[in-house]
Amino acid sequence: MTNRLAQSNSPYLLQHQDNPVDWYPWGEEALQRAKDEHKPIFLSIGYAACHWCHVMEHESFEQPRIAELLNDRFVCIKVDREERPDIDQIYMHAVQAMTGQGGWPMSMFLTPEGKPFYGGTYFPPTSRSGMPGFDTIVNAVADAWENKQSDVLCQADQMTNHLQESLQPQPDGKPELFSRWIAAACKAKAETFDAQNGGFGSRPKFPHPMDLELMLRHWHATGEDRWLNIVTVTLSKMADGGIYDHLGGGFARYSVDERWLVPHFEKMLYDNALLAGIYLRGYQATGNQRFAQVARESLEYLIRDMLDPCGAIHCTEDADSEGEEGKYYVWTPDEVVKVLGEARGERFCQIYDITQEGNFEGKNILNLRRPLELIASSQGLDYETLRSKLAEDRQRLLEVRESRVRPGRDDKVLVSWNALAIDALALASGVLGDARMLEVAQGAAEFIWTQMRTDQGRLLHAYRQGTSHLDAYVDDYATLITALVSLFEADGDSKWLARASELADQMLDHFSDTTAGGFFYTADDHESLILRTKDYHDSSVPSGNGEAAYALIRLARLTGNERFEAAANLTLRSAVTVMTEQAMAASRLLIALDICLNPTQQFVLVDPSAESLTKLKSAYFQAYRPRAVLAAEVAIGSEPSRDLTIENLFRGKTAVDGGPTLYQGESFTCKEPATGTAAILDALGSKN
Repeated sequence: MTNRLAQSNSPYLLQHQDNPVDWYPWGEEALQRAKDEHKPIFLSIGYAACHWCHVMEHESFEQPRIAELLNDRFVCIKVDREERPDIDQIYMHAVQAMTGQGGWPMSMFLTPEGKPFYGGTYFPPTSRSGMPGFDTIVNAVADAWENKQSDVLCQADQMTNHLQESLQPQPDGKPELFSRWIAAACKAKAETFDAQNGGFGSRPKFPHPMDLELMLRHWHATGEDRWLNIVTVTLSKMADGGIYDHLGGGFARYSVDERWLVPHFEKMLYDNALLAGIYLRGYQATGNQRFAQVARESLEYLIRDMLDPCGAIHCTEDADSEGEEGKYYVWTPDEVVKVLGEARGERFCQIYDITQEGNFEGKNILNLRRPLELIASSQGLDYETLRSKLAEDRQRLLEVRESRVRPGRDDKVLVSWNALAIDALALASGVLGDARMLEVAQGAAEFIWTQMRTDQGRLLHAYRQGTSHLDAYVDDYATLITALVSLFEADGDSKWLARASELADQMLDHFSDTTAGGFFYTADDHESLILRTKDYHDSSVPSGNGEAAYALIRLARLTGNERFEAAANLTLRSAVTVMTEQAMAASRLLIALDICLNPTQQFVLVDPSAESLTKLKSAYFQAYRPRAVLAAEVAIGSEPSRDLTIENLFRGKTAVDGGPTLYQGESFTCKEPATGTAAILDALGSKN
């Protein structure tokens, strides 16, 4: 017999529809029942690809004994954190404040009014290894509610007040902004750099693409090679490690060890979008073809395996298949030799660390113990020949792997995560010269614009199987604005800027904190929760306020819209405490600060020939230009096409003598234009 989750559209909630726990989705029915019966709420938050969420479901939520305890004493609510990041954000901060750590599954106990008073993450069904059993905790919490309710309510009020203060920071007056904060943040991050293995800290190790982007920008600004070295070592080590899928492309969520060997095998859309972006920028900065290859393969993975028929991209793939973590991805030497033959199979196993003993539970995760160039050199092999042969081998193994039972997939579409992918795909289309990637980016953006908005033009957060629902959050708006700006730079269609400007106005109208600056995570007409948070800290994705400031400043530097520029500046001022005292979690804010405090180079290309324009745009994208924006239009006669959104940027700029012309300037003040293909290519090839 199914529970109420059977009516949900969330793959994660549907995974729990057959549990004996009397689950409710978050909503008025459950919340009102808790109030009417004066029962505490058990809130469980997770997501479809979460391995430990599956474990806790099997160990506890599928067990009639534990389900009876929960059903008798609590109103039980299950939340998909990807659908309701607003709820997850509040209670994740609560569990971190209570326990000093967070993660999923999140297990939280609330008053009937939704105030948290006890919580944790994963609990085993019964006590073991020093961890309290979930059955013990349920009984203890129920006993506290029945016999010490006044203490529980007091604790819940104190925690809610703490959350109110910590999640709605107020700036002290009108602070100034300083670029030295970027240097200080990079220095602090560098203190945790693992020079041997790349990345930051020890185990478990996460990729931190936004931190790497900040350091790459700092290298570009200062010319100090230590920052570039941190980025390139980390990108190289991750690409060689088991966290990278050497057959199918794309990255797993994180590595459980310090050298990127054993991943937590789930694959997330946001990780691969953000990592593709930093690999593309790493390629722009260094010319390292390996970085371009990894970016291409990661985006091809999304297109091949995660693209919905609607044109947008799915969320995640599980770590597990057939009930085992990583089973889909691992190999034995015999399996490889069977596919490739003895000679090529043995060579492949030697290069990709595939042994009889195994490097993961008796089997093997593909990884490169040494860079391929060094392997070729040490064996007296031609590098290009070896690279080509291994590419053939990987393709044959991939075809065989695809006959295995695939991990489960969360096939919903989220605006913010798709926007991150659109941004990376748009950049890749220019950097890699890949028209297919531009088509996918355009298709996903068009789908969101036509199918994931209300009749009033407001964004909706999620889509699955024909249904769009849930009010969008500030990061949906901000990341989509960023993506649309990148699409405009990639294809020159001014409709993307017009749409970005429309969304920016909506974001300012409905999410702004007009008193203290910055943006609330939810809109002014969103469902009322115990508090309205402001998101300043990066997690695995950019913070809402960091992305909003970044999106607005980029849009302002293209359109000249002073409202957007002022809002970005005010957002950064509201985040001074975060940027100065919690810089380890503020890279997106600091990236926006870098743009805000420095002149932006404007490149305007006007060319009567679409073919010539494409060539010139490709040259623009080959260089790393962190403080630049591009507008390129095919001229009609001697005039480029016009749109009011970019009138300030294009005003007075024509195709000189009917030929290709490049205008360069800063803050809408132009230098002498470069005319003719040769002069333009020379100008674009210089260091910017």
